[in-house]
Amino acid sequence: MRKVLIANRGEIALRVICACREMGIRTVAIYSEADRHSLHVRFADEAICIGPPRSAESYLNVPAVISAAEIADVDAIHPGYGLLSENANFAEVCRASNIKFVGPPPEVTRLMGEKEKARQTMKKARVPILPGSDGVIQSEGEALEWAQTVGYPVILKASAGGGGRGMRVVRSPEELPGLFHAAQSEAANAFGNGDLYMEKFIERPRHIEFQILADEHGTAMSLGERECSIQRRHQKLIEEAPSLKVTPRLREEMARTLKRSLEAVGYQNAGTIEFLMDEDGKLYFIEMNTRIQVEHPVTEMITGIDLVKAQLRIALGEKLSSIVPEIVPMRGHAIECRINAEHPEKFTPSAGKITAFNVPGGNGIRVDTAQYAEGVVPPYYDSLIAKLIAHGADREEAMARMRRALEMFIVEGIHTSIPLHERIFQDEEFRHGHFDTKFMERFFEREKQRRELAAAV
Repeated sequence: MRKVLIANRGEIALRVICACREMGIRTVAIYSEADRHSLHVRFADEAICIGPPRSAESYLNVPAVISAAEIADVDAIHPGYGLLSENANFAEVCRASNIKFVGPPPEVTRLMGEKEKARQTMKKARVPILPGSDGVIQSEGEALEWAQTVGYPVILKASAGGGGRGMRVVRSPEELPGLFHAAQSEAANAFGNGDLYMEKFIERPRHIEFQILADEHGTAMSLGERECSIQRRHQKLIEEAPSLKVTPRLREEMARTLKRSLEAVGYQNAGTIEFLMDEDGKLYFIEMNTRIQVEHPVTEMITGIDLVKAQLRIALGEKLSSIVPEIVPMRGHAIECRINAEHPEKFTPSAGKITAFNVPGGNGIRVDTAQYAEGVVPPYYDSLIAKLIAHGADREEAMARMRRALEMFIVEGIHTSIPLHERIFQDEEFRHGHFDTKFMERFFEREKQRRELAAAV
């Protein structure tokens, strides 16, 4: 592999460039007019402008991306996360153009990308799934029948969904018709596909995901789990590994189950399998992400495995046994904060010029970012500007390092989520690991009550 085009932008594009440089692989950056002065453009060996600022006219423009790859005469394309990373059609175009796609085959991406098909595939492989409908629900009447069978509360989900869109929690038969049509309409508008399926709704679940790798020779393995329960509107804010609720025995059981299921479907490259954990500690499959995840650094910190290099080596045809040890020990605890360019209380986007930028350092601290002083955060893309990762011998040390790193992370000129993260790390429930996916709702309610009490005094 002489040269790789990175079909992405920002910190993940820079992350792939770093891995390629260490492996002696030349890189080609693509960029929109808004990203002309970005660091991924500066540090790639070559850079090609592929269009105007909006993603649909640049980073999501498949003909433009493929044309850039052909002009640069690359051997492979790494899609990063988001954008085209889970687009099976794009992977097929890469194959037809004789360009290696650093990811799973398009057939597998398509299978696992449709949530209901993925759910049934995992069920056949004896991976535990939540009780729910057998396939897509065709009508409001069928939805009512399934809800009665499954038992309220239930959740309607878009088959092609993500990011919380096309999802509705239904608690009674009276609510179902309106919520069914609302979810269907939202799914059709967001994904061009209004298909819905139904699952039993767990009131206070934890969100647990397992990092997997699979080579092109039929071997797959799990690298343990990440806890992703701290979310706001289904968007992750904080991730950590390992989870406080996954026992060594459960981890080993899941490793065997995931290995069997992934080898059965012919999965290749990196991926993440996501689960909900109920109050009794049982895991239920919800979806698979057929790409590298935003939060992959926490797994890297506790395993010592460079996941992006592993992706590239798998794409080169190497066997998993030559990339990853048969037994990967967990070393300490790691936590990641997603630093977003948004107001920490209003949660409105905060684009603009960064006037001062200082990243923290010191033992156990890692920062993945493509921002810099005098850099500009454009309004066209995802608000993530940095990932702050802290590693320690245990969770207490990792949290202590994260708290001081947040205090030393300076970003001026725009608003960021840093103040929100600082408040979360001061919260007693979070510090003691007493959380689930509804944690942020309770957190904001506690903050509101404190403000009202202070105002009354």
